[in-house]
Amino acid sequence: MITGKTKIMGLIGDPVEHTISPFMHNAGFKYFDLDYAYVPFHVARENLKFAIEGARALDIKGLNVTIPHKIEVMKYLDVIHETAWLIGAVNTIRFADEVEGYNTDGLGAIRGIKELTPLKGRKVIILGAGGASRAISFQSVLSGAGQVVIANRTLEKALKLALNLKDNLNVDVKAVSLGEELEKELEDADILINTTPIGMYPNVDDKPLVTSDMMHEGLVVNDVIYNPLETGLLREARLAGAKTITGIKMLIYQGIESFKIWTGREPPLKVFEEALEDEIKKL
Repeated sequence: MITGKTKIMGLIGDPVEHTISPFMHNAGFKYFDLDYAYVPFHVARENLKFAIEGARALDIKGLNVTIPHKIEVMKYLDVIHETAWLIGAVNTIRFADEVEGYNTDGLGAIRGIKELTPLKGRKVIILGAGGASRAISFQSVLSGAGQVVIANRTLEKALKLALNLKDNLNVDVKAVSLGEELEKELEDADILINTTPIGMYPNVDDKPLVTSDMMHEGLVVNDVIYNPLETGLLREARLAGAKTITGIKMLIYQGIESFKIWTGREPPLKVFEEALEDEIKKL
């Protein structure tokens, strides 16, 4: 029951109709018996500034931020925490005395990967050079990755991200184009992460950027797409005998990190997983 005492959290983006985040966050609030409610808000690009001002005025306590607002929203915040500043994007906002911006996307992906393999000293290849790639590449380095390779169709974008990583973190990083360069780098890679939309619903039959003949046993393959749960890339990984991680892990773990920022409490993984169970079956 929502009353005048209920504290509101939410998600802003365009679109938001597809989101399954409310199921896990509201389950977390129920688990801790917190009088909070999580609501998705559709916010067009031109209304972003007013949305942040309105959220502050309405005493909303926290927001997640999704496409296309993760970069633009930084203009309207008072404080941007270090990791979000390095990444250049915000996906979590906490409204306190000041409006604070965080990025939990990279943490979410890395926590899922660490269930199967440590990051320290490992060679990580990341497909794509957009916002999700930035978050995961920076967090990979901060988690101890030995080498990071950014692979992208547009080499210039990959080079820009690689240079940004070098300048900020002094890390062993390189940029490669798709094709023979990527295939060679995969020979001794430990972890492969797809951050591109290739294979995302409804384009589920798109050919993945990496196929089974380019992979090897022992490789850990993570696709951040969670609709469908088994993407073409993950099917190819299984054919090669590689270990796979679905995008639902990143979704859950980034959500847990956001929940902690807002409430100071960490919900058990099982609470979020069970809350999403029925929704995942519909994907």
